Amino acid sequence: MSSEAKEVTFEKATAAVEELYLIRDTFFPVNPDDKTSKLRELSDLALKILDSIPPEQRRSPLQRAMYEYLRGKMLDVFPEYRKEAEDHLSKAVKLNPSLADAWLCLGNCIWKKGDLSSAKNCFTLALNKRPEKKLLCQLSMLERKMAQGTENEAKLVEESIQHAKEAVTLDVKDGNSWYNLGNACLTSFFVTGAWDHSKLLQSLKAYQNAEKDEKMLSNPDLYFNCATVNKYLENYDRALSGFEAAALKDPSLSATREVHKMVTLLDKLDNMLKAHAKSRKGASSPSSVDAISSNFSYKRATISHLSEGLNKTVAVTGKVLFFIKHDSLAPLYYLACDSNQTCFVLSLYGMRNDTVKEGDQITLVEPYYRNLGFSWKGKHYEFKSIRVDFLEQVLVNGKAPSTHQAVRASIYAQHKP
Repeated sequence: MSSEAKEVTFEKATAAVEELYLIRDTFFPVNPDDKTSKLRELSDLALKILDSIPPEQRRSPLQRAMYEYLRGKMLDVFPEYRKEAEDHLSKAVKLNPSLADAWLCLGNCIWKKGDLSSAKNCFTLALNKRPEKKLLCQLSMLERKMAQGTENEAKLVEESIQHAKEAVTLDVKDGNSWYNLGNACLTSFFVTGAWDHSKLLQSLKAYQNAEKDEKMLSNPDLYFNCATVNKYLENYDRALSGFEAAALKDPSLSATREVHKMVTLLDKLDNMLKAHAKSRKGASSPSSVDAISSNFSYKRATISHLSEGLNKTVAVTGKVLFFIKHDSLAPLYYLACDSNQTCFVLSLYGMRNDTVKEGDQITLVEPYYRNLGFSWKGKHYEFKSIRVDFLEQVLVNGKAPSTHQAVRASIYAQHKP
């Protein structure tokens, strides 16, 4: 076989691997078994192409390394760990330690069997040779996985963000790097107590940059995670559209359930606001909520005086009317009214659900205010909203809640090795 024919054969095997992984990353049938069958069929075909290379054409270390790498990658396309794949990939990096993608595949393979520290070692060994965006992204993902449940979780997630930023720096047009950075910022939002609004905005910006890369538009997790950010930013219409798009691309995601949960919550808010509006004529005014010390340095305001967004140096006093039960971990939702009897939806983050109760008098310091109006599936929703990001923003019956009332939400961006 000529050198040219030999190269074509390796090129065919490489093209078969690329097609195999394209199906893995973009094919999401209603029945997951259909995807497994398709991957098995294409994997078998790719292996036949690879095995068509005669033994005498894989004698040099570099040729053998390429053969072992491609074979290991073909076997590792499935979600479960395969020792045979690890064995071939291990041979590849020993024969050619400069084969960056072989290190990447080996790290992913080892990650699947739960040996996270060895997987990290694969990524860092390859990165020590030269920076590479895919390796940095996988290292960033792995660090977030390793951080879960540890004492220094926030610090480890911050390291993950730095590696994600390094990947973006290497190629600012690569959608996957931006997507990974968005996931890292979203994870940081939750592990630091689900109150740092700036992390959500950083995450949203990264996802929007990821969407500029056409190859990312087939990634259902991008839509799902971006919708999650919009949900917590109270961009409800964008969140619903994003979850719906994710569900269409991958029916196995919980996106349809997220849409149902949000619509159920919004209908409940809408019904309670309308019911209260009918009955509020005889309600007692909560304007007596003045049990606040005279050295209180914030300017008192009612809803009508608030500006869209963060209202610094301002405090709103009011009364909690109802606690609104729903299916998500955060935030806590309440129906409340200010001293002028103007009703609003109050969303509290990072607090235990017994911090604020129905009937409590509340003071909300530096409130984040939105006047929301949007439509979904022919129904219009309109309400005023105040978001409280952390415990220090709230006085309950004139007193600051104790620090043990703070909680941390344990929600993470989707990750897949």
